[in-house]
Amino acid sequence: MDAHEVNRARTKLALFVADVFASVPRKDQRVKGDCYLRGLMLDGRRKSIQAMAERLPDGNEQNLQQFVNQSTWDPVLVRRRIAERMVPQIGPDAWAVDDVSFPKDGEMSVAVAPQHCGALGKQANCQVAVSVHAVSDTASCPLQWRLFVPEEWADDAARRRKTGIPQEVGHREKWRLALDSIDELAGWNLVPPVLVADAGYGQNADFRDGLDGRGIDYVVAVRSDVTVHPHDAQPIAPAWSGNGRKPQPRYRDKPSPLSALAAGHGRQAFTEVTWREGSRGPMRSRFLALRVRPAGVRVRRLAQAAATAEHRHWDGVLPEVTLLVEWPDGAEAPSDYWLSNLPVGTPVAELVRLAKIRWRIEHDYRELKHGLGLDHFEGRSWAGWHHHVTLVTAAHAFLTEQRLAPKADTADSPSTRPSTPSKTC
Repeated sequence: MDAHEVNRARTKLALFVADVFASVPRKDQRVKGDCYLRGLMLDGRRKSIQAMAERLPDGNEQNLQQFVNQSTWDPVLVRRRIAERMVPQIGPDAWAVDDVSFPKDGEMSVAVAPQHCGALGKQANCQVAVSVHAVSDTASCPLQWRLFVPEEWADDAARRRKTGIPQEVGHREKWRLALDSIDELAGWNLVPPVLVADAGYGQNADFRDGLDGRGIDYVVAVRSDVTVHPHDAQPIAPAWSGNGRKPQPRYRDKPSPLSALAAGHGRQAFTEVTWREGSRGPMRSRFLALRVRPAGVRVRRLAQAAATAEHRHWDGVLPEVTLLVEWPDGAEAPSDYWLSNLPVGTPVAELVRLAKIRWRIEHDYRELKHGLGLDHFEGRSWAGWHHHVTLVTAAHAFLTEQRLAPKADTADSPSTRPSTPSKTC
């Protein structure tokens, strides 16, 4: 946005800030929040605090630095209000779990470490955050963030003290951080219609089991080397000799990799599905849906543990899910795979639409990063990082509201409350 557009939106932004920053106790802090959001939205290549302060007529670098890095306002309460406000407006078809990386120099930025950096496509020094987004084909909004703390930071008392990592925060796998976020959102009475994720999460049997245990439907990507049994395969218990422990039921045949199973059905088994209208026309490809039983040691142990927890004998039967496979025209072999626990009979077109809906957050990440400076924060502290990503989320939410309904009142915004007669978007 240029300076004229930002100024024209000031009244609407002030009402937005009054609502989503209502938990921030001091008026001067809310004023700084308004200023910071304008700095993020205003055109400019760099969205560091210094650069924004120089562009804003009321920008004060010292005040903004203090507001982001030292103030004690709770970013979780602000994110909760943003989530409560935005979910009804977006009307999500799914929630998407993802992670995003922030390349960094040095060793003192909070939770920075050499690790896989998606932004660079290689191992590099970076921070990584796990995020959960409400997603539809027309809009998305981050609902929750978790900063991943690498193992090397867990017991590094000096760096933890300098960056202000809370004592109770330690190393936790990304898939667990995703489930933690979902649990916190559930505490806010927000639950996903369906959960989608890339193979970094979908590949993990514990993550899928965690979703099942929470009663959450999912469509998650997996790699081609995941092994499965056909849905109609039956485990058989070997004959017991009468001595020792009775043998556990086992599947007679070895499980097949998804790549072999899908290719074995032949190209003719795949049907064309169109899932949305793209910028260059309809998005379509060829797909096949099959019922399968994921295999592997971890899957087996989880199934057995679930039976034990329910005080029942485990019969060796592995849980059944739907496998969705894509084989694009012109490709020599299937290219992409997803597993889903949606009910039997869910149309293939619906499975495809949900499997592909993650495109929306990739689209919005470009705005979060390149337009709103998600990865431009130059501070090093735990509090500063969480304040910054929350403020970027607020700026993105405000812009999303304007695109969704530029002339209408927002759901549960101040303008819809009987005590407030003025209108806002």
